[in-house]
Amino acid sequence: MSKLKPRERDAIVQALRAGVVPKLGLRHIQVGRVREIEELVKDMDRISDGGSAIRFIIGEYGSGKTFFMNLIRLVALEKGLVVMFADLAPDRRIHATGGQARGLYAEMARNLSTRTKPDGGALASVVERFVSQAHRDAEERDLPTGIVIRERLGHFEELTGGFEFAEVIRRYWEGHETGDDELKSAALRWLRGEFATRTDARKALGVRTIIDDASVYDHLKLMSAFVCEAGYKGLLVGLDEMVNLYKLTSSQARNANYEQILRILNDVLQGSAENLGFLMGGTPEFLMNTRRGLYSYEALQSRLAENTFARDGLVDLSGPVVRLASLTPEDLFVLLANVRRIMQDDAGALPDDALEAFMAHCSDRIGEAYFRTPRNTVTAFVNLLSVLEQNPGVEWSDLIEKIEVSEDLGEDMTEVDEATGTQDAGDDDLISFKL
Repeated sequence: MSKLKPRERDAIVQALRAGVVPKLGLRHIQVGRVREIEELVKDMDRISDGGSAIRFIIGEYGSGKTFFMNLIRLVALEKGLVVMFADLAPDRRIHATGGQARGLYAEMARNLSTRTKPDGGALASVVERFVSQAHRDAEERDLPTGIVIRERLGHFEELTGGFEFAEVIRRYWEGHETGDDELKSAALRWLRGEFATRTDARKALGVRTIIDDASVYDHLKLMSAFVCEAGYKGLLVGLDEMVNLYKLTSSQARNANYEQILRILNDVLQGSAENLGFLMGGTPEFLMNTRRGLYSYEALQSRLAENTFARDGLVDLSGPVVRLASLTPEDLFVLLANVRRIMQDDAGALPDDALEAFMAHCSDRIGEAYFRTPRNTVTAFVNLLSVLEQNPGVEWSDLIEKIEVSEDLGEDMTEVDEATGTQDAGDDDLISFKL
């Protein structure tokens, strides 16, 4: 295993203590789910080869959905793909009429990442890479750069919204050539979906359309084509917290979003999308609830239904739905050992007996949930190590019984009343550590 950098250590510890997924150093704590990872790696290869893929990553709260999606995100970056990730929220949806879909696209565009800029904000460098390549090509052919850009993006005009997309890229080059930073900034704002009105876009760039609620998916397809023109292998789009669609109180709004998901699913399954992949993370309720979930939309239920032969220990990972299997107790032991290695040096590290005693205590408190949804268990373990680090005279055996850990019911999971559509807040205070 590669050496752990201090910056990665701090990021991992802070994230695990807060119960969220670290953005750095995932390789230092990854355990289990080998078959699922292998299957998703094949998807990344398929996208790189000009194909498409879509996966619904389904798991309970705290089971590791976000961690798994971030791990696949890193795999995609290593394989030369561009990634656009965002969480759905009340103001960010796949389909809307009040700007929420454009808001989702803008968030994804701000988070656009490449291998050299894995933390987001890479859109400008992708555009620069494209125009620089076009400029070198133009010099070799003794042609104006604008002509070469027009040639390379000529096929975009056959795509929905492609003419305006190509025009914005040409305007960016004009700003680059003339030193007009304001024009370059306006072009990037357009590409990020930050123009709210056509009037503003026409005034700034001379184009008559903007990225709006109705054109989000079309522009994701344009972006996948553009990053390929810039020399990347394709585009991976990640959407987490899909349960926010399940929580929508309006059945009309839910069905409109599910219809958009169906459109994406059909494009991928029929081979209409190229160099484009989707990861969508959600809970079992989001998938299987027949009144509010994806299964409430009949066309989606038929396409996402599980293989009836995959029972009694048999698995089928070839379909769109990937159910995250529970970690085994052995996997959790390795995970805790990884956290121990990150937080403690070898000389003062907890013995394996302490890890076993900690797991036994968690099992007594919450049963098998301590490894089925391990987020709270790991957070409590990080808290234990922190107390031991800051109180050298304290023995671990004196603290184990004082740890309070509760089953992870999802602090962001609201109890939805299916009849009325009202929502009650969940319990935020799921873990405490007392001395």
